[in-house]
Amino acid sequence: MTNDIVRVEVSPLARPDQAEPPAIVRFAGNNARFAYEEFFAGEENSHTERAYRHAVHRFLAHCETLGVALPNVTPGIVSDYLKKLRAEVKTRRGELPRTNPASKPMKKLHLAGIRKFFDKLVERHAVVLNPALSVHGPKHSMTEGKTPALTVQQARDVFASIGTGDVVGLRDRAIIAVMVYTAVRAGAVAKLRRRDFYSDGRQSVFRFDEKGGKVRDIPSRHDLEAFVREYLAVAGGDMGEDSPLFRTAVRRTKSLSDKGMTQNDVLRMVKRRFADAGLPAGRLSCHSFRATTITDLLDQGVPLEDVQYLAGHADPRTTRLYDRRKKQVTRNIVERISI
Repeated sequence: MTNDIVRVEVSPLARPDQAEPPAIVRFAGNNARFAYEEFFAGEENSHTERAYRHAVHRFLAHCETLGVALPNVTPGIVSDYLKKLRAEVKTRRGELPRTNPASKPMKKLHLAGIRKFFDKLVERHAVVLNPALSVHGPKHSMTEGKTPALTVQQARDVFASIGTGDVVGLRDRAIIAVMVYTAVRAGAVAKLRRRDFYSDGRQSVFRFDEKGGKVRDIPSRHDLEAFVREYLAVAGGDMGEDSPLFRTAVRRTKSLSDKGMTQNDVLRMVKRRFADAGLPAGRLSCHSFRATTITDLLDQGVPLEDVQYLAGHADPRTTRLYDRRKKQVTRNIVERISI
């Protein structure tokens, strides 16, 4: 079998979701097919895994347009690909799609996905060496994350703007309260089942299935418990232990279905509630509640390690990225230089 393959015209921004491996993998033999299927079969459908899938497919499509066989991919090809990588830019309806040079974090993510994929190919003896291993990603250092946080008053305004005369309003208030008072991600909230809100004999507790497969128990403060129990009193009459805790609404009927909310459902709901409160829904997201809670606790003098534990971060530097307290060089500092 020759190492050359037929050129396949694939857009560099294509997002293939095919059951069959791409042509470049099929031409590389059974070991490559096995590695490909094993790599993607191990996905847990997290954001990171989906991003890796997208990154690998884009790179494989790029190699196909070059006419390069999988065993012949070199570090130079990987490096050149990253330098020219572009990102899609959201446009208004009716406008032609545009692209911009990819950001440094995006390039680092694509490189990580490509490395992991070729690690699997090496492990299954489909290729001899990992061409992405010696490629250096762009240096990128952050002292503060980009997710905008709300002020305490803005968070209170969101709660105040939610009408609780129906089960949908009670549900939305409970969901937002969970994110504010536990600092968990929207994905963990969407995974909650009825059994995950329980009493341990002393207090009410949430059991969250979080990013990276971590399972954590976080106590419910009194007002959060009240919000959830008020919601359950209306919605939970026929809710079994395995039922989703937060269920989707049936169009505009102000009633709930049996289907659990997804992470995207939670995001769309939060965006609507931001707009109802007169806040810039385009900039804010579910993660804004996480940044708000972490900043508020640090501002009150809660030790960093305690906030880090609540947020579930392995590294305190990650927690600091969520701190939105103003950090800037003031004139008072430079005036104190004694030279």
